[in-house]
Amino acid sequence: MLKVGLTGGIGAGKSEVSRLLVEHGAVLIDADRIAREVVAPGTEGLAAVVAAFGTAVLAEDGGLDRPKLGSIVFADPERLAALNAIVHPLVGARSRALEEAADAGAVVVHDVPLLTENGLAPLYDLVVVVDADPATQLDRLTRLRGMTEQDARARMAAQATREQRREIADIVVDNDVPLERLRERVGEVWAELADRARAGRGTPE
Repeated sequence: MLKVGLTGGIGAGKSEVSRLLVEHGAVLIDADRIAREVVAPGTEGLAAVVAAFGTAVLAEDGGLDRPKLGSIVFADPERLAALNAIVHPLVGARSRALEEAADAGAVVVHDVPLLTENGLAPLYDLVVVVDADPATQLDRLTRLRGMTEQDARARMAAQATREQRREIADIVVDNDVPLERLRERVGEVWAELADRARAGRGTPE
């Protein structure tokens, strides 16, 4: 098994890269999706979030009001740290269970937005960073996701810098390119990952 950490700043296009890797045959473990699952209605995770942040972060249907919570934590590093302390251990446990269920020869891609920030690079055999210019990220967040510029900048500022992400990268995927070029680049990356998995390189002793 080859364990790959995939990360990138918000709006860099990491989700598109992970989708393309799955098309090639990767087993994807999506930390964002798991993070939503562990705070779904009725979970211990949601109860812990409400205990820490109050019922104001609940939507009318009883689920988590993610935009409301996001507007609180991404403007306050201490509140963000408090949320991460609740969610990250739950995500980690679920991710490990999914990894253990994968085939021994699989390329397992962990899509982890905060891989750099939380010092998680040593957990993986190699790290792939999806990189984009901050101006590109800002444009995607405001134009495609409908964020205000203020919210988009706050979320970008709460993450690692572009330079910090590139420092931990074994492979960088430039996503300031047209989709066809991105597809070609992901194909090149997949070929390298598949070769490493077949050779057993990078798997801890």
